[in-house]
Amino acid sequence: MEIPPAGRAARSADRREAILAAALDEFSERGFEAARLDDVARRASIAKGTIYLYFRDKETLFQELLRTMLTPIIGGFEALGQADVPAKQLAEHMRDVFVKEVFETRRKDVIRLMISEGRRFPKLAEFYYREVLSRIFEALRAILKRGAERGEVPEQLVEFPQLMAAPGLVAIVWTGLFADLAPLDVRRMMQAHIDILFAPRSLS
Repeated sequence: MEIPPAGRAARSADRREAILAAALDEFSERGFEAARLDDVARRASIAKGTIYLYFRDKETLFQELLRTMLTPIIGGFEALGQADVPAKQLAEHMRDVFVKEVFETRRKDVIRLMISEGRRFPKLAEFYYREVLSRIFEALRAILKRGAERGEVPEQLVEFPQLMAAPGLVAIVWTGLFADLAPLDVRRMMQAHIDILFAPRSLS
């Protein structure tokens, strides 16, 4: 019996999702360089050739993994960048989103992969910067610019939105290396950072 078009589309989407899930496991366990498409196929319970129906090569697969997992979060950050509310309130909301949607999920594994592999694979680093970091920093810069105009943050902070994102990277690196030795309360650390950045400033 012939499968209806809707059924074929659903099966194709499920297979693509299975490949991406298997790729995340394989890349996380072995790193980008050592990961093999044969092993991704084995994890996904498909033939290796099936992968090429969806992704041109290992690099394309990794890029699509980044895009699929992180784009929804980035879109939310970009929307926050346009919200006309106090900068500290936005920063606290972004903290909550990061903890819930990134740090407490497998998304942190993707970011950790980029931290560890990006220097050796500049094309992947460029892709990550273009598709992820540059968009996040643009949203942060918009928030900080409005905050500086209102006197909520120092004007120098607008030039360095990386300072806003730094605690998230610290959390991912720290827990990857030292979670068993010195567990980190990520939410409290990020709140302390926000309180420092947005502390009332003397007008003198």
